[in-house]
Amino acid sequence: MKQRKRGIPEGLWLRCPGCQAVVFRKEVDKRLGLCPECDYHFYVSARDRITQVLDAGTFEELDDRLAPTDPLGFADKKPYAERLVAEQQRTGLTDAVLTGTGMIRARRVAFAVTDSAFIMGSMGSVVGERLTRLTEHATLHHLPLIIISGSGGGARMHEGILSLMQMAKVSAALARHHDAGGLYISVLTNPTMGGVAASFSSLGDFVFAEPRALIGFAGPRTIKATIRVELPAGFQTSEFLLQHGFVDRIVSRSRLKSEIARAIDYCGK
Repeated sequence: MKQRKRGIPEGLWLRCPGCQAVVFRKEVDKRLGLCPECDYHFYVSARDRITQVLDAGTFEELDDRLAPTDPLGFADKKPYAERLVAEQQRTGLTDAVLTGTGMIRARRVAFAVTDSAFIMGSMGSVVGERLTRLTEHATLHHLPLIIISGSGGGARMHEGILSLMQMAKVSAALARHHDAGGLYISVLTNPTMGGVAASFSSLGDFVFAEPRALIGFAGPRTIKATIRVELPAGFQTSEFLLQHGFVDRIVSRSRLKSEIARAIDYCGK
């Protein structure tokens, strides 16, 4: 009897979008989501970011009971209420941000990370409220504030003006944090776009970015189609923005934890 060939299980290998090499998934995971050939930074979830950046077992989540609603009864391809349930089941998140406190190299911080897997990491009412409350917690308890942004969706259109007002609300809380002498470190990852890039993610005392991250308001294809001119090489990448003063430092994911701890120490926080 002819023996059936055993196939290779799915998910063992990945094709790197950076260098097109086929790489072993376990090797990528071991390197914190970096390609072993070219150091391309793969997407990692909010939960994985917490594991990578915070000291083990120190994260204490805040405001996890805040859940999004559908105030406008919005529907596009499907009703927003159904979309929320589907996204929650798929990602295991209640919304596109996790907030809380934890330790980075034994330094107590207020910490948030947005996740592009949940409606592109867009900022709705719950995202804005959680970030505002976290910022106020950091101000009250004199904690450095760290926000890692992975939001390609900007303000969430499904909530209309209630979403847009979160830009001003979070920014106002950050201004009060700054006036109280607080430290805010913003980390930009691929992608950081729209209303997130136009508000809290660009307001850090230090603005770090991962290599080759897409950062900006409208995407380069939209801009090119609108103004009909050829855009500069590398437009809206973290390297381009570092060159033009929007970003303070490009930091590889493998060094991010140490660089944040160093910045906190430098500022005496």
